[in-house]
Amino acid sequence: MSLHADELLERAGFEAETSALTRRQAEVLALREEGHAQADIADVLGTSRANVSSIESSARENVAKARETVAFAEALSAPVQLTVEAGTDLYDVPEMVYSACDDAGVKVARTAPEVIRLVGDDAGDAVHGREVRRDITVTVTGDGSVQVRE
Repeated sequence: MSLHADELLERAGFEAETSALTRRQAEVLALREEGHAQADIADVLGTSRANVSSIESSARENVAKARETVAFAEALSAPVQLTVEAGTDLYDVPEMVYSACDDAGVKVARTAPEVIRLVGDDAGDAVHGREVRRDITVTVTGDGSVQVRE
């Protein structure tokens, strides 16, 4: 199975020197994505299932941190950044986004229903039903990509 993991990592272009993951974390994630059970991976790696679980958990945390870092970096350079304040009706958000984009000369790559769904989904518990419960930041990149951050 470790040869199989090596093949998966090579095919995906994994490079330990530039990755936020250790090689072992990448191996475990690759094998899990292939549908292998933690116990089977543990047998092949000569460790316990609990250790494989811990490695997988750390790997998923590292991936989440890397995604958040990329989103942060993109938000810093986004030409459109607006704060949607607590108490705002979710259905008012598309017009706010479109207006800010018009001012910046940026074309939004989403329809109003898509913006509503994206904001509702990506804001997590900051949005409940149609109500924005905590301030959120909506950014739009130069290519019109909409991102939501708490």
